[in-house]
This record gives sequence, structure tokens and C-alpha cells, in this order.
Amino acid sequence: MSSIHIVRPRRFLLASAALTSVVAIDMPAALAQQAREPLPAVEVSPPQSRKQAKPAGREAASARRTAARRPAAAAAASKPVVPNAAAPTPLNSNAVAESASRLGLTVRETPATVEVISAETMREQGYRTVSDVAQGAVGVTAGDNPAEPSAFSMRGFTNSQINTLYNGIKIGPQNMTSRVMDTANLEAVEILKGPASLISGEGAAGGAINFVTKQPHTGAIRNEADFSYDSLNSFRAHYGSGGSTNIQGLDYRFDVSRSTLNGFADDTNTKTLDVSGQLNYRISDSLKVWGAIEYREDRSKAYWGAPLVPVAFSGSHATAGIVSGTYVASNNSNLGPITIDDRTFNTNYNVLDNRNVAQEVWLRGGFELKLAPDLTLKSQAYAYGAERSWFNNEVEAFNTATNTVDRSRFYVAHSQRLVGNITDLTWDANIAGFDNRLVTTLSSSYLDFVRPGAANFPSDSVDLVDPNRGFYGLLTTKQQTARIDNEALAFEDRLKLTRTFSLIGGIRVEHIGLDRNSTDVNGLENANFPFSKSWAPVTGRIGYTWEAVPGLTFFSQYATGADVSANNIFLLAPTQNLDLTTARTYETGVKHVLWDNRAEWSFSAYDIVRKNVYAAAGGMTLNIAGRQESKGVELAGSIRPIEPLRLWGNIAYVDARYADYDFAGGSFSGNTPPNVPRIVANAGASWRFFTPWPVEVGITGRHVGDRYNSDANTVTMNAYTVGDLYAFVDIPKTVFNAVDQARLTFRVRNFTDKRYAIWGDPFYPDQILLGAPRTYEISAAFKW
Repeated sequence: MSSIHIVRPRRFLLASAALTSVVAIDMPAALAQQAREPLPAVEVSPPQSRKQAKPAGREAASARRTAARRPAAAAAASKPVVPNAAAPTPLNSNAVAESASRLGLTVRETPATVEVISAETMREQGYRTVSDVAQGAVGVTAGDNPAEPSAFSMRGFTNSQINTLYNGIKIGPQNMTSRVMDTANLEAVEILKGPASLISGEGAAGGAINFVTKQPHTGAIRNEADFSYDSLNSFRAHYGSGGSTNIQGLDYRFDVSRSTLNGFADDTNTKTLDVSGQLNYRISDSLKVWGAIEYREDRSKAYWGAPLVPVAFSGSHATAGIVSGTYVASNNSNLGPITIDDRTFNTNYNVLDNRNVAQEVWLRGGFELKLAPDLTLKSQAYAYGAERSWFNNEVEAFNTATNTVDRSRFYVAHSQRLVGNITDLTWDANIAGFDNRLVTTLSSSYLDFVRPGAANFPSDSVDLVDPNRGFYGLLTTKQQTARIDNEALAFEDRLKLTRTFSLIGGIRVEHIGLDRNSTDVNGLENANFPFSKSWAPVTGRIGYTWEAVPGLTFFSQYATGADVSANNIFLLAPTQNLDLTTARTYETGVKHVLWDNRAEWSFSAYDIVRKNVYAAAGGMTLNIAGRQESKGVELAGSIRPIEPLRLWGNIAYVDARYADYDFAGGSFSGNTPPNVPRIVANAGASWRFFTPWPVEVGITGRHVGDRYNSDANTVTMNAYTVGDLYAFVDIPKTVFNAVDQARLTFRVRNFTDKRYAIWGDPFYPDQILLGAPRTYEISAAFKW
């Protein structure tokens, strides 16, 4: 049965590659007669730097310098302005987010809410992991619960309702594939809000977050090194290098980073290793080929949270302000009013032989070919492989009958393989006197998942305080497999009706095929397995941008998205309703840069509806939630009123609700989805002293409103406000002659030592993940 699905995507991959040669050979010469200027013309060139102004209101110290290695005649020719080379703005709206549009649009030119967080921002704000980055964005929260690391929530949607992309490529459902990732090897993080299936395909009902690795540049070789150490004995180190080689037209980039991030709970840590490299080879002014490779590894001793316990049991050790409400545990113990016992703040309930490990390898390669002044062809092929395993005690349920914590083990592993191709054809034209750009995209991928998992679940009970952690015990396994093939044809277009008003839209026609099988401990197929299912969603976007006055841009859009029900493909059973989940959004807003790029603000309002939703009712139970409705507004601003002072802030409000969420025994209609706060706000200020050794001091604050840990909405993770302090000094070059830039930074995270709940896993509602207490960090960064 599955052989049919294996053959078809491979043929489609060949068809994608064949498009390259067919277009190159047969394209009519008439298309090459005249260059248009609807947008800056697509130029085959090394990727431009994304070092622009930061959401925190900081501007990059300097733009990347380039020294094009071209023939003299080509160098003398007039070249179009590259969007990324535009002057930076406080909210980085001149950056180009490739995951938001294939048209080469800047953030300000895109009819949607988009944020681009640059590598410079990550360094200055002290963002160590991608979860840190997300929490600095407007209205985004994140949690590193070990079952689904780097989980995000924005605009009322969480986890696999948000596509996670790597250099624009989706590798599978977020809640199965995402990992804790260090930021050292990243050039930028792009965040697109709202349904985004036009660009990234199935799974983008709530938006997409794209991680972009550092790219080669043309010019002199530049090196960088970073080190940090904190009061939890965490350590990070990174070295990177890039530039032009002695071979004409050959540029490179290489990065290696290693980190050990220790947790505040006993015997918890995450160790990461990331090695990435890319070569760009400019064969001619019209052709560039490139290849990239990356190896990532993370190994964790996982923290699964603190158990909910009865207030009556904890007595004087009960804490206020972390959680509230009442709860019936998964072991049927009625806890009544609940709390977090202060004796469990640093307690690890995981077994001693626990592990949480992943190893990932990326291979990517492609080319950019200018077929004519108006016509550019880009293609990339990719292969990805991953091995992941979880071997932990994952359930911590308080038992009122024994006053102990009932524990339960779980094991699962992934062996994943993914191959695919994305080919874009960009055509600049003039239609009835109007400038127009059209991008046609043909993509295909084939995903193979093998998932051995636990067939038995060893369990025991331990003391709440100072538990005997013990070992996993006997493990019996069974196996599940899943194969997903995906083919898509997409068109995206921008038509400039005037110099200031543009219509922007697109459509994506997609095929998704799923084959699933499941066997028992003896290798025999379970009832109703194997089974196959296919879908053919059509999604898209239509919107406009209007620059009413220079720097002031209004926008609106209507967009749709689709994703496979239940998010987790291994929870889908043959007897379940397997219709696609669909989403649509209406959004309008304004983006304004003013005061000679010293101030910028943006505002957006949206209305999103997602239908045929599967949700976790608590534990491992799935319910059909009917509809999920989300309405909200977002406001962000940054200003530099005087040269030494920078101020920035953002706030997001969302009202997210379930509707038609009825099931045997009750209804959750009107309830709020888990991990969705109504209010999220960030703010910061910094002052720079222009002394011989320049010094900058700053403060940042973050407020997150009340959230629930399950669809039942009986337990509230209370609102919290935390803040960080930092100071850095830039050491003059005269001190280190061999170093162009040197910076020493001291940072205090959570300087008020606030205890708070940062995340709740709706599949494990017996426990809550706590945020880290106050920590101190010192770091050093060098560039030469």
C-alpha cells in the first residue's frame, strides 16, 4: 500500500528538478527584452546581511561591508538597490523576511505582521536559545517542556499550530521535531503572525517561526568568538568565520558552538553542539551555486516540572502567586485548592538514568540563475535526518490517599528522514502600464518517520520532599511508522497600481498524503492498520499596502491556512475524523517609521477562526474542539529621543476561545486554550555613555498574564512580571590591536528573583514548569 506513496513523491522531486532545465532551454526570448522595476530586480548575489535595527530599538553598529569580486565592466554597471541594504530602522522593518513572502518584500512592504530579530539583537539582549528570542517578540510566549521543546504560543495558538521552519524548510510537526537550539549559529529569526500556509504549507494556522543560519558574504574574511558563564555554572562558546577565499567567486561561512545550560532544578541540564557551514560559488554574474551542511546535537537531563499539591497538605510551605484554582489529578485524587510547595522548587522527580537526546544532520544545495534581466530561477534540494529519544519519568501526580507523588515512565524514539526540493521562478513584468512581480513555486517533499515507543509504563510512588529517584525499570517496546508526502504549486504576485499602493496575493494548491502503521510488542499489526489518508488543501492570501505618506504604510490582508488534525500524526487513529483543520484571518494595521529613522511604531488588529480543531482534554485524551476563535491587537514602538537613550516596548492583547467544544460528559465551549495569556508586554530602556571606553546600561521587563494549563481551565498559572539588568563595555582597539571589536557584558536575569509558572503541558497537567530564579552572567565577544 505504501509503495504508491513512495514512488509518487520521488517522481515529483524529479519533476521539480526537471523544471529547471525545461525553463532554461525553452523560455521565449521575448521575456528577456526589457527590465522592469516593480521591486528591486532580483540579483544573483551572496545573501545580504540581516544586521539591522533590533526590536529593542538598537541599531546595528555597522552594516556589512561587501567587496564584489566581479569583472570591471560588471562592477561599473548600474545595480539595483537591495532591500536588505536599506538603512536600518528601530523595529527592523527594512529587513527582508523570506519566510513571509517570496517576493523579496521588506517587513514594511508585507501585508502582514512580521518581525525579524537579528543576530546582533540576540547578542545584545542575551538571547541564548530560540525560546528566549521568541519571548522578546510581540505577543509571543515560549516554554521548553521536555516533551515538546521550544514550544511557542502567539495569537491564541500554540505548538504545532505554528510552523517551525529551518531556512524556510518545514521538517514535520513542531511538537514532534523541535528541539532546544542555541542562537549562536543563527543570522536571524523571522516571525510571521497568523495563518501562513501560502509560504510554508500545512501546519501554519497560527503563524510561522523561521530560523536562518549565518550566511557567507563577499569581501574580507571576518571572524568572531563569544564566551559566557553564569551562576548556575552554565557555559557557552562560539566561533564563526566567513568571507571570500583566494578562489575567484568562492565565499564561505563556518560556525561552531557548544553550550552547557544548567537548570535550577537538581541534576538538570541541556548540552548542545552545532556545526554549520556553507559555500557560495559565483560562476558568473548570472549564476551562483551553493551548498550547506549542518550537524546539531542536544543532550538533556530533563526537568518535567513541579507537581500540583493541595494547599491543605503544604500548609506553611504553600506559595501564593504561582498557581491557583482546583484540580483532580490523573490518579483521580481530588486535590481541591492547589499550590506549588516551596520545598519542591528545586526538586527533580525524574529517574536517575533519564535521557533526552537528539542528533540532526542537514544537507542543502542549489543554484540561482538569471535567465534574463526580468527572469530569475532559484532551486534548492535538501535532505534531513534525525535520531531522537526520550527515556524519562514524565508524570508527577500527587496522591491524597498516601501523600506521595505517583510517577509514570515513558519512552519514545524517532528515526526521521526527509528529502525535498523547492524551485522558484521570479518574473518582473509590466502589465497594462503597472509594475508587477510574479513568483511561481514548485515544491515537494517526502517524510519518513519510524517511532519505536513504550508498550509498558513502569510506575511507582515517591516522597514529595527528597524523593528516591530510582531508575526507569523494565522497558517493552512497540513500533509505529508514518510516511507523509507533500507536493505543492504556489503563485505569489505583487501588482503596483501606483507608486504607493500595491495589491499582494497568492494561492497554494497542495497535496498531502499520509500512510500510517502500528504494530504491537510481537510485531503484529494492530486493528485497522495500516491505513492511508490524503488531503488537497487550497490556501492563500490577498492584501494591500498603501504608503499614505513617506514612511507611513497601511496594510490589510485576508489569509487562510490548513493543518492535519490533532497535530501529532501518531495520535491519529483510523476510526477518527481525519478532516483537515482549516483557519482564516482578517488583519489590518499600520507601520510607521519617522524622525529620520530614529522612531518607529506598528499596530495591528486581527480576527482568526480555526475549524475542526483537535485538542488535549487533559492527560493523553483527544477531543474534537469544534472551533477556536481568536481576536486581538498588537502595538510595538521604539524611539531614540537623544543619542545616548533608547526606549522600546510592545504589548499584545488576545481573546482566544473555544466554540462548539462539546463531548461526552461535558463542554469546554467558551474556555481559553492552554498557555494563552490575554496580555503580554515587553519594555526596555538603555543609556550609552560615550566615554573612551563606551559603556551601556539597560533594563528590560516582561509581563505575562494569567494562563491555563489545560482546556478544562480549572488551574490558573498566575500572571508574572520579571526583569533583567545588563551593562556592557566596548574595549577600544588600542587595547587589543588584533581585535576590531571587543565587548564585556554583565547581566542579571530575573533580578527580583521572581518565582513563577512559565509553561504547562496539557498532556501532563499534574505538574507545572517553573521559571528560572535570579542568575548572574558574564560574557565576552570579539570580532576581528
